[in-house]
Amino acid sequence: MKIVMVIMTLVSLLGLARAEEYAEGQIWSYKTRPGEEKSTVLINKIESHDILGHIFHISIREIKLKSAATASGFVTEITHSPVSEETLKKSLTKVVGKGAANSECIEGYYTWKEAFDNGEAGIFTVSVSEIVDLMEKTVN
Repeated sequence: MKIVMVIMTLVSLLGLARAEEYAEGQIWSYKTRPGEEKSTVLINKIESHDILGHIFHISIREIKLKSAATASGFVTEITHSPVSEETLKKSLTKVVGKGAANSECIEGYYTWKEAFDNGEAGIFTVSVSEIVDLMEKTVN
Protein backbone atom coordinates (compact mmCIF):
# COMPACT_ATOMS: atom_id res chain seq x y z
CA MET A 1 0.00 0.00 0.00
CA LYS A 2 2.88 2.37 0.86
CA ILE A 3 4.49 1.71 -2.52
CA VAL A 4 1.29 2.71 -4.34
CA MET A 5 1.11 5.95 -2.32
CA VAL A 6 4.77 6.75 -3.11
CA ILE A 7 4.26 6.10 -6.83
CA MET A 8 1.11 8.25 -6.91
CA THR A 9 2.94 11.07 -5.14
CA LEU A 10 5.89 10.88 -7.55
CA VAL A 11 3.62 10.83 -10.59
CA SER A 12 1.78 13.87 -9.24
CA LEU A 13 4.99 15.75 -8.50
CA LEU A 14 6.36 15.01 -11.95
CA GLY A 15 3.26 16.44 -13.55
CA LEU A 16 2.24 13.12 -15.06
CA ALA A 17 -1.05 12.91 -13.21
CA ARG A 18 -4.15 14.00 -15.09
CA ALA A 19 -5.12 17.61 -14.43
CA GLU A 20 -8.23 18.26 -12.41
CA GLU A 21 -11.36 17.35 -14.27
CA TYR A 22 -13.08 20.30 -15.86
CA ALA A 23 -16.63 20.86 -14.60
CA GLU A 24 -19.43 23.35 -15.01
CA GLY A 25 -19.31 26.03 -12.34
CA GLN A 26 -15.55 25.87 -11.80
CA ILE A 27 -13.66 29.15 -11.62
CA TRP A 28 -10.04 28.91 -12.73
CA SER A 29 -7.00 31.13 -12.69
CA TYR A 30 -5.15 31.13 -16.00
CA LYS A 31 -2.05 32.43 -17.77
CA THR A 32 -3.25 36.01 -18.20
CA ARG A 33 -2.07 39.00 -20.15
CA PRO A 34 0.14 41.41 -18.18
CA GLY A 35 -1.95 43.59 -15.87
CA GLU A 36 -4.87 41.14 -15.75
CA GLU A 37 -3.52 38.77 -13.10
CA LYS A 38 -6.84 38.83 -11.18
CA SER A 39 -8.77 37.65 -14.24
CA THR A 40 -10.50 34.27 -14.03
CA VAL A 41 -12.31 31.83 -16.28
CA LEU A 42 -15.74 30.47 -15.37
CA ILE A 43 -16.83 27.23 -17.06
CA ASN A 44 -20.53 27.81 -17.74
CA LYS A 45 -21.45 24.84 -19.89
CA ILE A 46 -19.79 21.73 -21.30
CA GLU A 47 -21.09 19.78 -24.25
CA SER A 48 -19.80 16.92 -26.36
CA HIS A 49 -19.38 16.97 -30.11
CA ASP A 50 -18.70 13.91 -32.27
CA ILE A 51 -15.79 15.53 -34.13
CA LEU A 52 -14.55 18.33 -31.85
CA GLY A 53 -14.79 16.47 -28.55
CA HIS A 54 -15.74 18.54 -25.52
CA ILE A 55 -16.74 22.14 -26.15
CA PHE A 56 -16.44 24.44 -23.14
CA HIS A 57 -18.49 27.62 -22.94
CA ILE A 58 -16.56 30.01 -20.73
CA SER A 59 -16.73 33.55 -19.42
CA ILE A 60 -13.47 35.46 -19.06
CA ARG A 61 -13.78 37.86 -16.15
CA GLU A 62 -11.90 40.84 -14.72
CA ILE A 63 -10.11 41.72 -17.95
CA LYS A 64 -9.22 45.15 -19.26
CA LEU A 65 -10.05 44.92 -22.95
CA LYS A 66 -9.74 48.30 -24.67
CA SER A 67 -12.96 49.36 -26.38
CA ALA A 68 -13.89 52.77 -27.79
CA ALA A 69 -17.53 51.60 -27.78
CA THR A 70 -17.84 51.85 -23.97
CA ALA A 71 -17.97 54.94 -21.75
CA SER A 72 -15.08 53.67 -19.62
CA GLY A 73 -13.00 52.75 -22.66
CA PHE A 74 -12.77 49.14 -21.46
CA VAL A 75 -14.72 45.90 -21.43
CA THR A 76 -14.21 43.92 -18.23
CA GLU A 77 -15.75 40.58 -19.27
CA ILE A 78 -16.16 38.35 -22.28
CA THR A 79 -19.42 36.66 -21.34
CA HIS A 80 -19.35 33.78 -23.85
CA SER A 81 -16.46 32.12 -25.58
CA PRO A 82 -16.69 28.56 -26.97
CA VAL A 83 -13.34 26.82 -26.55
CA SER A 84 -11.68 23.45 -26.96
CA GLU A 85 -10.13 21.34 -24.25
CA GLU A 86 -6.81 22.25 -25.88
CA THR A 87 -7.50 25.90 -24.98
CA LEU A 88 -8.08 24.99 -21.34
CA LYS A 89 -4.96 22.82 -21.18
CA LYS A 90 -2.86 25.68 -22.62
CA SER A 91 -4.28 28.24 -20.24
CA LEU A 92 -5.79 27.15 -16.94
CA THR A 93 -3.58 26.87 -13.87
CA LYS A 94 -5.76 26.00 -10.86
CA VAL A 95 -9.32 25.95 -9.59
CA VAL A 96 -9.93 29.00 -7.40
CA GLY A 97 -13.65 28.71 -6.73
CA LYS A 98 -17.08 27.63 -7.81
CA GLY A 99 -19.96 29.72 -9.15
CA ALA A 100 -23.26 29.72 -10.97
CA ALA A 101 -23.36 29.93 -14.75
CA ASN A 102 -23.28 33.44 -16.14
CA SER A 103 -26.77 34.13 -17.55
CA GLU A 104 -25.28 36.35 -20.28
CA CYS A 105 -23.10 33.43 -21.35
CA ILE A 106 -26.14 31.23 -21.76
CA GLU A 107 -27.78 33.89 -23.96
CA GLY A 108 -24.60 34.06 -26.06
CA TYR A 109 -24.54 30.28 -26.20
CA TYR A 110 -27.91 30.09 -27.98
CA THR A 111 -26.79 32.64 -30.59
CA TRP A 112 -23.54 30.73 -31.12
CA LYS A 113 -25.31 27.33 -31.20
CA GLU A 114 -27.63 28.39 -34.02
CA ALA A 115 -24.70 29.70 -36.06
CA PHE A 116 -22.59 26.63 -35.20
CA ASP A 117 -25.35 24.24 -36.30
CA ASN A 118 -25.57 26.18 -39.60
CA GLY A 119 -21.81 25.86 -40.15
CA GLU A 120 -21.26 29.58 -39.53
CA ALA A 121 -19.35 29.47 -36.23
CA GLY A 122 -16.63 27.43 -34.59
CA ILE A 123 -14.62 27.20 -31.40
CA PHE A 124 -11.35 28.66 -30.23
CA THR A 125 -8.27 26.45 -29.92
CA VAL A 126 -5.81 29.19 -28.89
CA SER A 127 -5.04 30.18 -25.30
CA VAL A 128 -7.45 32.28 -23.25
CA SER A 129 -5.08 35.27 -23.27
CA GLU A 130 -4.89 35.02 -27.07
CA ILE A 131 -8.70 35.03 -27.21
CA VAL A 132 -8.72 38.28 -25.21
CA ASP A 133 -6.14 39.75 -27.62
CA LEU A 134 -8.19 38.68 -30.64
CA MET A 135 -11.37 40.16 -29.18
CA GLU A 136 -9.55 43.43 -28.45
CA LYS A 137 -8.30 43.64 -32.04
CA THR A 138 -11.78 42.84 -33.38
CA VAL A 139 -13.52 45.45 -31.20
CA ASN A 140 -11.02 48.15 -32.20
